[in-house]
Amino acid sequence: MSNPDSFIDEVTEEVRRDRLFRLFRKYGWIGVVIILGLVGGTAWTEWSKSRAEARAEAFGDGVIDALDQGTPQERREALAAVPTDAGQSALLGLIMASDPAEDKAATLAALDKVANDATLTPAYRDLAVLRRVLVAGADAPVADRRTALEGIAGPGRPYRVLAEEQLGYLLIEEGKKDDAIAALTALLQDQDASGSLRARLGQVVTALGGTLPEATGG
Repeated sequence: MSNPDSFIDEVTEEVRRDRLFRLFRKYGWIGVVIILGLVGGTAWTEWSKSRAEARAEAFGDGVIDALDQGTPQERREALAAVPTDAGQSALLGLIMASDPAEDKAATLAALDKVANDATLTPAYRDLAVLRRVLVAGADAPVADRRTALEGIAGPGRPYRVLAEEQLGYLLIEEGKKDDAIAALTALLQDQDASGSLRARLGQVVTALGGTLPEATGG
């Protein structure tokens, strides 16, 4: 019985191998595609990462070289010539807008360009709006500055508390001292207010003759 059993086992094993071979011929390409996809995906990820790092380095080098130029006008022209992607363009716009004492009109124009670029994230656009209000100062009507600040002071906006701080200062500018004290005191107790912001607000409220909340006044 051992020989017949052995023969049957061998035939069974051969049938299994033949079936496996046929299945591999029919569906083996799927495994090959999966393997190639994994290898290709890894290669693509590494290539994309390397490319992004190279772009970031090139951008940084270009900005540094531009800022080494002699005059403010030469620096602005050199910065404008630095190749950028969308996020880098926003950063570049803010860098170009960092020297309003040299050319306030150019600074405001650069900030407007960033603030009005719908392809950018609110972090870039709101920061440009906030800085524009600060740069424009009393040259811009209070109503215009308030409208701009209210647009970035809503819940969830990245610079909400800073915008609310500036709204409080507009009340001071308008001579509405009591309203300013109330607004700034409320902001003092905002959980999103940083320590440095609270310190600044405390000084202003005190200077206006207001009373600090007990927890803040210590």
